[in-house]
Amino acid sequence: MNGSNWHVLQQLLHWLEQGLEPWLATVLETYGSSPRPVGSLMIYHPEKGIVGSLSGGCIEQELLQQLANDQYPETTLPDIIRYGGSGAEQQRLQLPCGGHLDVLLEKVGQNQQHHFQQLVNPLKQRLHIGRRIQLSDGGSSRGRGGNGELSIIEAQLLPDTDIQRTNNTVVHALRPQDKLLMVGAGEVARCVASMACELEFEVTLCDFRDEFLQGWEMPGVRVVRAMPDDLIGDAFYDSHCAIIALAHDPRVDDMAMLEALNSNAFYVGAMGSLSTSEKRRLRLRELGLSQTAINRLHAPIGVDIGSKTPYEIALSIMADVIRHRRR
Repeated sequence: MNGSNWHVLQQLLHWLEQGLEPWLATVLETYGSSPRPVGSLMIYHPEKGIVGSLSGGCIEQELLQQLANDQYPETTLPDIIRYGGSGAEQQRLQLPCGGHLDVLLEKVGQNQQHHFQQLVNPLKQRLHIGRRIQLSDGGSSRGRGGNGELSIIEAQLLPDTDIQRTNNTVVHALRPQDKLLMVGAGEVARCVASMACELEFEVTLCDFRDEFLQGWEMPGVRVVRAMPDDLIGDAFYDSHCAIIALAHDPRVDDMAMLEALNSNAFYVGAMGSLSTSEKRRLRLRELGLSQTAINRLHAPIGVDIGSKTPYEIALSIMADVIRHRRR
């Protein structure tokens, strides 16, 4: 799950605790180019404004105007709304590439606070969870409101896709927020961190060398003075984690790789030249790591774009990380 959805769910619970009853919108389907993926969440309350997003802004503006005009009374919810269903509407809303969006709209009441708490608690524990929204029979875009019965779906029953639709139900699969662990402080790590935060990763920097950690502070980045193998074993072992070694120091990088390559992390990479990377693979083999595990290592790290500067290197690294996250 991306960081914005996680923030939306936390804010939704906070508003419910304050006695507010917000609107919740979920992107169910996109056709053509879309700035937000299927499963994206947005909440809205007149006193608080918007948290999250559905598009580049055109859909949000249209929805808020519809809500202000009482076009969606609570008795008709949950409701599925199609934006861009006609050429005229696509032009009016300025949807990219003639696309359309299907959005599930719900009004979240105080009696649903427990439901959303049941979602947030497992996600905090790095577990998969999902929610099922029951709809009544009706047309494809309107008139599908009903009792809005909600239920929780355990991990083993979740679909492979983020959203699964039938005539009567919507299932939204939610997964833990993606985390990025950078091993080794330095200028490349600083550039990677700034980019990864914008890409909605939860970012952590790990190093045990005091001289490298001095002055290393960045909003949104957790800095941990520890041995990297211990930290990986404790907190960066699941399939929603990426681990990159940036120290250029075998004392730091090799310890991290030994643990990371035996984890379920979706991406493990190490910075260095072709020669340095080959020597690292030999050392890891001598340290007892299997060839299967070593084959998972991305080294030299990143996409080959001829990068030279720290920010160019960071760009190549994060491009490769995103490519594997999408897979």
